[in-house]
Amino acid sequence: MRAELLLRERHQLGADAFAELRIWRVPRPVRGSGHEYKYALAYVVAGKCVLRYDNETGKGDHRHLGATEGAYTFTTPAQLLADFWSDVDQWRPE
Repeated sequence: MRAELLLRERHQLGADAFAELRIWRVPRPVRGSGHEYKYALAYVVAGKCVLRYDNETGKGDHRHLGATEGAYTFTTPAQLLADFWSDVDQWRPE
């Protein structure tokens, strides 16, 4: 089985802000993660990534909030998206 693209979206959220979402189902877990998904979700403002959730090989599930990187507990793709959008809402100006 090859990686199966489940989601690829780009949302323009302002004149200089967008979110890009990519989720794949993979045949075996990415090294450092214990599930069958590979993902990269990013919120970019003025050309700078200010929020990112990903599980790059070797680092496992984590998120970047500004300059801070911390562990993320992945449960389901739906919860991943909910958590990401919640953080985007907190980051965006009123």
